[in-house]
Amino acid sequence: MKRIEAVIRHFKLEEVKEGLNQVNVQGMTVTEVRGFGRQKGHKEKYRGSEYTVDFLPKVKLDVIVSDSQAQAVIDKIVETARTGQIGDGKIFVSEFDEIIRIRTGETGEGAI
Repeated sequence: MKRIEAVIRHFKLEEVKEGLNQVNVQGMTVTEVRGFGRQKGHKEKYRGSEYTVDFLPKVKLDVIVSDSQAQAVIDKIVETARTGQIGDGKIFVSEFDEIIRIRTGETGEGAI
């Protein structure tokens, strides 16, 4: 099993969610996060004073899928989240050893 974490622009969430539904993703966790990478933030003015906004708002998706489904999910996130501009985000993929559904006690891929 794979854990796919994607940090994307907040306005791309609905498009990515619809794309993941097309590749039969059963569920996901969405978290509002703030951060920066190469984008580095930007400067704003408020009441005549200039200040730097270092941490930009983003959305983080967590999806757990079978090994066979992982590449299709990654491709769909890249396709739907890309704007071609700096700050589109990142995808992190890691191995996932075990999942347990609390309600039924199911384990492994059956618990996804």
